[in-house]
Amino acid sequence: MAGLPVMVKAALPVVPGVNLVPGVRKTGGDLPDDSRVRHEVETDPSHVASYADLCGFPHKDTLPLPYPHLLAFGLHMEIMTAGSFPFPAIGTVHLENSITQHRPIGLDERLQVTARPDHLRAHPKGQVFDMLTTIHSRGELVWEETSTFLRRGRGSEDAPGGSTFPEAPAHGITWRLPGDLGRRYAAVSGDRNPIHLYPLMAKAFGFPRQIAHGMWSMARCVGAIENRLPDAVTVAVAFKKPILLPGTVAFGVRPVDDALAFSLSSPKGVPHLAGAATPA
Repeated sequence: MAGLPVMVKAALPVVPGVNLVPGVRKTGGDLPDDSRVRHEVETDPSHVASYADLCGFPHKDTLPLPYPHLLAFGLHMEIMTAGSFPFPAIGTVHLENSITQHRPIGLDERLQVTARPDHLRAHPKGQVFDMLTTIHSRGELVWEETSTFLRRGRGSEDAPGGSTFPEAPAHGITWRLPGDLGRRYAAVSGDRNPIHLYPLMAKAFGFPRQIAHGMWSMARCVGAIENRLPDAVTVAVAFKKPILLPGTVAFGVRPVDDALAFSLSSPKGVPHLAGAATPA
């Protein structure tokens, strides 16, 4: 997980004046050939339990499906705060996320976590790129993830806009989210992006108040359906409108062919997340 010094480094390219300093300034360009690896990574059962409680998972002897994202987040930040990376981490928008679990991962397994950026491409609202993560256990690929990020700017009207998912209208399940949810998830995940923490900090980045982490919203949805998922599964989501904290969200889920489509929206129907789970 990313420590506070890494998050401070991530913020520097968007601080007026500081963002002009050589080595801090981000001017765009190609993605670097930069792969980061963590070896012999162990998980702390008490930390896993805290994550499970916050995201709605039962306690088991295996990791919650989205939990390995936390093991890679520090590597993502190292890559995105390196001088060779073309875009600032703060202000980059997490558009989509796809996770494939090839089998459940035991709490006692030692893991190799690898992350690298890939596939910079045009988008109607700027440029997008992927952060690819793979996790191996004793040489076996057990988990992989594609996180897709947008850097706003001059876009291309002909570029694809992103993934679409079957509709899953809300059907009466609502969750009330407290104002400190972002701070609580930050404490567990290490993702201390200021837009998630306090109203004043979020307003500095154009939000009326703090917003929920996209990866919390994905995890909360997966937690709600995890007892209906196969061991080998792909869960993919697109993040829509931000979830303001405190707030209330409505959850929907329905089977579509061999998939489970799911969604989060406001009680008035404003979309926050759309996704689907399919056998891998």
